[in-house]
Amino acid sequence: MARCFHTLGMAEGRTVSGGHWCCALPLLLMSAATGATAQPYQDLTHDSKVFGEKRHYRLFLPQGYETSTRRYPVIFYFHGHSDRYTLEKYDDGKDTVPKIAAFTAAHEVIVVAADGYIAGDYTGFYGGAPYAVKRDGGQYDYGEYFLELLRHIDASLRTLPGRRYHATAGLSMGGFASLYLSARYPDLIGSASAFNPGPEFWVGETGRRSLWRPKDHTSSHAQSMVRLVRASGDYISQYHEETRAAYAANPRVDFEFRQDEYHRHWATSIAETFEFHVRAFQNPALETAPKQWDYTSAQRQFGVYGYSVSSDIDGPGFTLLEHVSPGGFGLRTRRWAPDGPPSVCSSLTVLTAPKYRPGAPYQVADYGSAGRKISRTEAIADPAGRLLLKLDCGIHEISLTGPGTDPQAPSLLPLTERGPFRPPPGAPVQLPIRLLNPRTTALSKLRAELTSSYPTVKILKGAAVRPTLAAGEVADLSGDLLVQFTAGAGDFARTRLELTVTFEGGKAVETFDVMVPPDPLPPPTEVVVLDGVTRTFPVFHQAGNQGGGASIQRTVTEGAGNGNGRLEPGETATVWVRLPQGLDPFDKNNWCRAKVYSDSPWLTEDNDIQEDKQREWTGAQNRTSLIRLSRNTPVEDRIPLILDCESWSFGFTPDVRFGAEPLYQAFQFHKHHLFGWSWATK
Repeated sequence: MARCFHTLGMAEGRTVSGGHWCCALPLLLMSAATGATAQPYQDLTHDSKVFGEKRHYRLFLPQGYETSTRRYPVIFYFHGHSDRYTLEKYDDGKDTVPKIAAFTAAHEVIVVAADGYIAGDYTGFYGGAPYAVKRDGGQYDYGEYFLELLRHIDASLRTLPGRRYHATAGLSMGGFASLYLSARYPDLIGSASAFNPGPEFWVGETGRRSLWRPKDHTSSHAQSMVRLVRASGDYISQYHEETRAAYAANPRVDFEFRQDEYHRHWATSIAETFEFHVRAFQNPALETAPKQWDYTSAQRQFGVYGYSVSSDIDGPGFTLLEHVSPGGFGLRTRRWAPDGPPSVCSSLTVLTAPKYRPGAPYQVADYGSAGRKISRTEAIADPAGRLLLKLDCGIHEISLTGPGTDPQAPSLLPLTERGPFRPPPGAPVQLPIRLLNPRTTALSKLRAELTSSYPTVKILKGAAVRPTLAAGEVADLSGDLLVQFTAGAGDFARTRLELTVTFEGGKAVETFDVMVPPDPLPPPTEVVVLDGVTRTFPVFHQAGNQGGGASIQRTVTEGAGNGNGRLEPGETATVWVRLPQGLDPFDKNNWCRAKVYSDSPWLTEDNDIQEDKQREWTGAQNRTSLIRLSRNTPVEDRIPLILDCESWSFGFTPDVRFGAEPLYQAFQFHKHHLFGWSWATK
């Protein structure tokens, strides 16, 4: 079939409803036979139950598809902000479409350009928000729609089955969609790529939308292949770097990164990135489900790798399944990622994959956060070989013993229940390392050895020995492991440690990260605590995407208490800090609400306050804290805190050029200002 490209408007494309697209092929073949110019794609529709309407997509078939009997892998491509499945809004069809067409003409790959259009969310070009990712969204579940599209394509075309042969790719908000959907359905998608992806948007059901950032959920892509492409002149490059750093640090993700010298927010290196997917299609490791996996979902009900989870979580939140294998798994919930407290729910059930002997009894050992002790029950595998477990929204380590299960190695329990451990630099620190024996029998000759490849980590005491560890017992090794961290000025520094655990008959290696605060950690210039009081602050307001800005007055009423400006037991409060100089040159002596970090058992983060960064177009949020002090706090306790204030700026340099063309778009930068402060409860 001839595949010469020429630009056609959406109205000129052939649209065939209900998936019966094959009737268009004789017309295309006739055009080729008579020498007429044929478009290299077909614009089609299919029926969607999610949207209750016909949905559009653009189909690119490989050369010779109509005359062969071969089956082909599929790349699902997701467009950017305000665009549509035609991929023509930004470039009149002169760049992305011909590049995709050229690739499918030369490779045995099908490309499907999906439509992210949501009628109520397309209020104009800068109001065109696809994929149902708005904060107040959730009326449509685009993930469920994507499943409809995938099944329609597999049913209508000669595709290759399995996760290995399904890929996602996309630009900007479509890059976010590619990463989110492939993380939500890792059992269906083997590889994902993103061109300058949006950093964060909202997902989940109506009324309980959760902010989802790819950098918080890289573990859902373990045993997947992921590629990130960044244009050097992209205006949100700092967010891309943060996403890159998170994926690059996860050793279980097969990750690639490319930076192109290009001056716009655009999809560059399309052919090379699609070649990455071709390599994934040739990777037999993606053929089957991994032996052990992690997964995070913002949905109350979800299924993955044959497991089904159902809950009645109240409000926004995530459910995390960790190190899942036939021998057991870890489970926790969070009200927000990456460091929120457990969600609130009264019911949470896990129905396992059919990996067990039907009718056989299995011993279930559950180490729960409530009371930090083991509870033991018995579960009978159903006729399909599945186990039904009823849990709560706390932290659980589940061990399963019975036919077909392998004995589990000792489990490293979370260092904290609040996200990463944040040890102070400079002084020796006892690491809060606890090992759980999840087995129904004792472990003997247990030895744990701590190491790190980071030069900023000095292991002062690095080994712990326990002659035996009884079934269900937890060994607290914090007194045996002493570490000193060195830090410089600036932001938190991610540092990785490795714990090698040997025991009679086995060996296990656990890695974990800590976030080391900067050194020095200066005190704040001025602090105000709002415990049910109203205050007016000067805050910085950006002028727009050409730089500049000024102070404006903001009046807020926050917290709940007696309003005396002190957080007292039983009260909630926010903390405001005055910044002598923010990131922007015009941001001087303005105030910002702080994100608060503390390892005190008396202090909890009651809410993660998420607010737009004024003029920013990325969806990224300024995240700050509402803090609660326990009613049981000792009267004379002093609580050390780290206060984190974020400032931002449009960095506009009008005389910088890319070749002969001036950079039209300012870069969006952000900076975290960290301070050390103490709360005296008396």
